[in-house]
Amino acid sequence: MRYTNFLRFGRAALAAFFLFLLVVAPAWAASPIAAPPLGERWFGIKVNDEYMGFSRLRISRLPDGGYRIDGDGSVRMQIMGFTREATFREQYLVTPALTLRSFEVEQSLSGKHAQLSGKMIGGGVQVRREADGKVTERFLKSRGEVFPASVLNLLPLMRGGSSGRQYRVQFFDPEDVRIKEVKISLIGEERTPDGQPAIRMRNDLYPFVSNDIWVDRQGNTLLESVRDGLVVTKAESPEILAPLISGLALSQKDLIYDFSMVRATPSLSRPVAELKGLAVRIEGYGETLPLLNDSFQNVERQNGNLTIRTGSLRQERAATQALPPAHYLQPAERIESAAPQIMSRAAEVAGAVSTASEKAARLADWTARWLEDSIDDSGSALAALEKKSGNCQSHARLYTALARAAGIPTRFVSGLVTQDGKGFLYHSWAESWIDGRWLAVDPTFNQTPADPSHLALFEGDRPADLAPLVSLIGRIRLQILEQAP
Repeated sequence: MRYTNFLRFGRAALAAFFLFLLVVAPAWAASPIAAPPLGERWFGIKVNDEYMGFSRLRISRLPDGGYRIDGDGSVRMQIMGFTREATFREQYLVTPALTLRSFEVEQSLSGKHAQLSGKMIGGGVQVRREADGKVTERFLKSRGEVFPASVLNLLPLMRGGSSGRQYRVQFFDPEDVRIKEVKISLIGEERTPDGQPAIRMRNDLYPFVSNDIWVDRQGNTLLESVRDGLVVTKAESPEILAPLISGLALSQKDLIYDFSMVRATPSLSRPVAELKGLAVRIEGYGETLPLLNDSFQNVERQNGNLTIRTGSLRQERAATQALPPAHYLQPAERIESAAPQIMSRAAEVAGAVSTASEKAARLADWTARWLEDSIDDSGSALAALEKKSGNCQSHARLYTALARAAGIPTRFVSGLVTQDGKGFLYHSWAESWIDGRWLAVDPTFNQTPADPSHLALFEGDRPADLAPLVSLIGRIRLQILEQAP
């Protein structure tokens, strides 16, 4: 189903989330269905049992025996302080076997509008993309058949199968403009949680995530469930969804704010402003997630737990004069440090000072004053500069772009931070290479250096970089080991 494109926090970013208990089903086999179910289906999308969006899918037969698949929808979600808004309209023409022939997609992702069109040509997909007044064309090579994401739940039933059988197929992702591979596992007959007869399957569409699906014997999707019901897409009548659709634009409630907060045990005994160092243990972090162990913090992992020491409680290391990799000075897709507007602003704000530490402080201060705090991510450093508003990601991207333009190697990081001492929330900031070491800089709170409650977990601002964050939501526990005045 097409709604899955929304759940990446970047994918997100929604989002490394979720491990499911493998359900052992009785032996089961089914004959393949002759055709996909025709007609229109509506779906409501919920986070933590609260509506946040909808989607609609319509399948019609073509005169040559193939099918036309139309989808549209809208969603708004806020997870870990990251806001995700998306609307889409798309049309796919497929063969009788549901393989892709051509497509037309119009999508708006967090305010960025794009139109895509394309078709299968021998050996791959030819794609035309128009966004921000620019047109680009790409040829995506494939290793055989390619499908639209909206038919993935249909394929096991179209092909027939038995419990335990797995399928690996390629599908076209219009958001990333890539051909990706997904594994679909057929589990067997199993009723939905609300008691409907169904066939259950599972796929690995999301990074670090299992996605459970229930379909009826005709191939209609009844339910998709991420993390045992945290994120649910359910077939609904349009009458039930009408109030949701009309009120989407007015909803600004953080849908899983409380769920995503990591409570501290015990609470900090002093205000964050007076904190000089912090040592914490994070339980349930997992053995496969990356670590960010640098000169701002010391990190140790043991038996799935992390111990992080920051500020005066970290182990001092000799500063090294070796510069970090050159890409920390280079522009990136959403960190446009080479853009004339960014370069001129960096020179204006920090060009008169000579030391990197003073430049970083001035750029962080200017970013904090320039951007009005909002719940929405502006999408890029340049967009934040122009819009003059954005959330913590917007602040971190703009500062990172300005610092790189000023000649300071800088990276985008995400992790946990506290303001009240009772709980930690997911947050993004930056680290700049100052005097031979990484220094945490928070342009949202205008802190250079950032206070010791900043616990960096991941580096990078791409959806793939942020995806592991979602595996932590509601899972980890944080214990305060030591706090230094």
